[in-house]
Parts: sequence; C-alpha cells; structure tokens
Amino acid sequence: MAFYGHVIKALIQTKHALLPHEPGDPGAAQETQLRELLETARNTAFGKYYNFAGLLEAEDVRVAYRKAVPLHDYHTMNEQWWKQQRRNPDITWPGRPEFFALSSGTTGKKSKRIPVTDNMLECTQRVGRAQAECLANFDLPAELFEKDILMLTSSADLDEKDGWKEGEISGINVSNMPEFMEGVYKPGLEIAQIADWDERVQRIAEEAPSWDVGGLAGIPSWMVMMLRKVIKHNRLNNIHDIWPNLSVYTTGGVAFEPYREVFESLLDHPIVIMDTYLASEGFFAFNARPDTMAMELALDHGMYFEFVPHDERGFDATGTILEKPVVYDFRQVEEGVDYALIVSTPAGAWRYMIGDTIRFVDKRKMEIVITGRTKYFLNVVGSQLSEEKLNKAIQVLNERAGSQVKEFAVGATKRAEDGEYIHQWVLGLETGKLDAEQAKQLIDEHLQEVNKNYAVARKKALKDLRVKVVPADRLYAFLEQTKKKGGQIKFPKVMGEEQLGELLAFLG
Repeated sequence: MAFYGHVIKALIQTKHALLPHEPGDPGAAQETQLRELLETARNTAFGKYYNFAGLLEAEDVRVAYRKAVPLHDYHTMNEQWWKQQRRNPDITWPGRPEFFALSSGTTGKKSKRIPVTDNMLECTQRVGRAQAECLANFDLPAELFEKDILMLTSSADLDEKDGWKEGEISGINVSNMPEFMEGVYKPGLEIAQIADWDERVQRIAEEAPSWDVGGLAGIPSWMVMMLRKVIKHNRLNNIHDIWPNLSVYTTGGVAFEPYREVFESLLDHPIVIMDTYLASEGFFAFNARPDTMAMELALDHGMYFEFVPHDERGFDATGTILEKPVVYDFRQVEEGVDYALIVSTPAGAWRYMIGDTIRFVDKRKMEIVITGRTKYFLNVVGSQLSEEKLNKAIQVLNERAGSQVKEFAVGATKRAEDGEYIHQWVLGLETGKLDAEQAKQLIDEHLQEVNKNYAVARKKALKDLRVKVVPADRLYAFLEQTKKKGGQIKFPKVMGEEQLGELLAFLG
C-alpha cells in the first residue's frame, strides 16, 4: 500500500480545498502584483528613470504605469538596460542576476540573454507549486505521489561567465531544483549536465529500468524522441512496459495537438496530459483541471500582465506592432480575442513583449490558450494564417490522410517560372508515407473552408501550394546545423523566404 502517497495526496487535496491558489479577485490581485514590482524596483536605475515612486501614488497605478513606461522588445530592453546589468547592480532589478537564460526561440539567430534573478526563480517555483496543488483536481492514484518525475530539459551544465552563469531556462531551473524535488527528480543532475543531447538520451535509456517514473515533463517533440529511444534500447512494446506507473505528462513549449497521435502511440493506456506556459522570461500559466488543455494564467504569483489585441488595433499586416497600440490590463480583456502578451516580472523585465499570442477561453477561470507567435503570421499576400490555424491544418491532414506529420514549416515564396506567390510547405513524417499531392489538396481545402481571407488570397495573389514530404529526422538534422538538439529548441513553423530556401537546399 502506498502509505506516503496517500498522505501526500490527502495533504494536497486539503491544501487545495482550504487555501485555493487562484485569487478571488483577479483584477485586484494584478494591481497588487504591479505595486509590489514597482515598490521593489523603485530605487533601481530603471525605477528612478520612470519615476516608480510617483507611479505608486497615482489614482490608478495600472493606467499610470501604462502611460509612463514604453513597451520594450528584447533589442530595446537589452541595449538600453540589460547589458549594463551584467556588470553593474540595481539596473532593472535590485542586485545583479546570478543567471542569464539563453533563448534564440526559433529564428536561428544569435542567442538572447534574459536575466534570471533569485526572485524570478522563486516566482517560477511558486507557479510550479500551484500546478502541483491542482493535481487534486485530477483522478490520480495515490501511488503516483511516491514515484519519480522525469524532466527532459536542456543541459544543466551551465557556462560560467564574468559573475554569472548562463544556459537555457530549463537547465537553469533544474540547477536550482527545490529540495523537496531532489529525491524524485530524474534523470538526476549528473545525466542532466551532459551537454550532448544524443549522449544524454542514451544514458536515460540505459538507466530507465532502475527508475519508477510516474510523471514526465518536457517539450513534446524531444519527449517523443526520448521515449522512442528508451523503448528501442530496452526492447519494449511501449513505455508502460518499463514504467507501469506513468500517469502524468506535463507538456509545453509548442502546441501539443500535432504530436498527440505519435505520443499516445508510445503508451499502453491513456494518461493525464497537462499543458504549461513556461518561457525564458517566466512560468506564466498551467493546466489546472481535467477535460481541457486551457491554462490558468498565473495572476497572483509575482508577475503583471498586459495585452495588445493581435489585430488592426495593435499590429500591421506584417505582424509588426504599431507605434501606439491599444493596450489592456486584465480588467479589459475579452474572451475569444487574440492578444500579444506583455509581461513585467521580478527579473527586471518591464512591459516586455514576449512575442506570443494568447486567447482567453474562460475569463472567470483565468484560462488561456496559446495561439501562436506575433511573427508566426503568414500574411504576405493577405492569407492571414496564424500559427493556430496552421497547426489545425496539420491536425486535420493527419486525421483525414491517416498520416503522422510530426513537424512542419511553411513560407511564402515566388515561383521561378513567373514570379507569382505560392505557399511552400515542408512536412516532416514520424513514420509511414504521405502523398504530397493529397496533402496539398487536404491542406488547401481545409484552410479555404475555415479562413475566408485565405480563400480570397487563393483566388487572387496566392497562386498555388507546393508540398515536400520528408522524414521528420531530416528537419531535426537541418535544425542541428545551427542549434543544439533537445531542451527548449523548437522547429520554426513559419519561415521567411531566405530560411525556407536554405531548408529546401539542405533537403535537396
């Protein structure tokens, strides 16, 4: 009998019932978070420059903050403030950050350095504990609470710099694991610090028989590759053959639905799948209840959020934010509208544009879904395709063609023969075969059916689609040319013409 598991489960359920993690008044909670951020940073260089002390005296601190402090992207924040913070204290947050998270997103360009302070690590752990408490909402066996948790992260072997350490955010978080997690965390720091992805996964496969894994966490693309390695190395039929108590998978980083069929094919029976919104800049949202993949925004955990409508009120047709966009706080957002997310955090990020778009699906429950990236918006000829619509097209393709497209990329390019615009798709198959012409027809028909702007574009400037089908491993090989495998690395869904040309040339 899982005595300790029953005790832990009972404690979680009691805590969740008596002290709910979610705020009773989300709008008021957000004002409190902003006030605490401004108060803490009022004597920093940034706080003095923008008169945080004066903002705290305003009748509506949220409106005053919005008017006084401009929106920042990475370039402006880094060039004007964060670079100084690597050498000097009290620039955008008290003291100097001990860590910087390297984040290149999906562009393949030089890595960004996002500050990670002790307060930010505490904030991330608070959100993590809130998600753990929400396990009380799920029908999970008591035995689970005694089992190991395998977190597939980037390397925890951080690089030492002049007074700070740097690496991907998941590696930084693992290196600062709370003590209560140390006994159940797998694969352990020794393996997590192996820099080479293939070597790290090989060690996981070798050690897998000695672990009793009840929960998994990591980006789905790399999780699938790791599970396949464990199954192949240990000559299994499925992953439950070796980890029969596996009950929960915490996904994140990219949309899960395109990977669902492949992931579930590696299991013996269904498990609970929980989504998370964990970025280099913070842990913003998590799945808090069953029967939905929507995530509860962490409105009461140390961060302040604002929202720019991802339409003509906030962006032009190329996905570039307007000089004076409409900006809302939580009080003003509406369900069913896409917003670019703006964050202010205890890492010294102020009105910082993450680059993601979200949509509230239940404002009362504070629940959102991620709908894409502000720049993952294919609109060269007015087709207005968001990442969400592209993901859905692939999901429909897999359902109707019986295919297993695991990764994909799409971009607008010109036909060599006449200079007319087309959409070039590259589809990465997990297994099996897929006829390119069939894929073209199914994608085109679906997008015209659900997106009137795309349908209009197909009758005018968008003359055709072309589809190239390749094994998914070939796409990862292309990614590996400029990036390390695993961790937080994601394959770009939308490519510019130059990058798309490079991909096609690589694939031959």
